[in-house]
Amino acid sequence: MLDRAQVLHVARLARLELDEAEVQRMASELSKVLEHVERIRELDLTGVPPTSHVVEVASVLRPDVPVPCLTNEQALASAPEPVNGGFGVPSPGPSTQ
Repeated sequence: MLDRAQVLHVARLARLELDEAEVQRMASELSKVLEHVERIRELDLTGVPPTSHVVEVASVLRPDVPVPCLTNEQALASAPEPVNGGFGVPSPGPSTQ
């Protein structure tokens, strides 16, 4: 089981302030997590490929299929004041600094 100093060290790294009751509870909970990690280390994972997820992740996005885009003329058709083949924007006013 983790001792008080180890719990306080982890709490400091995580920038957590723990009262004495929380220190005791975290010692128990963190020790249980470390026990599970040790149990996992005992598994023979030879031939098991590394994964980033425990289940297969399917894309929720539509397929990335190229489609024709607007021509420059179509894009600027509703622009109030096109300038040199682009969108015209007002000049910044005088600096107030």
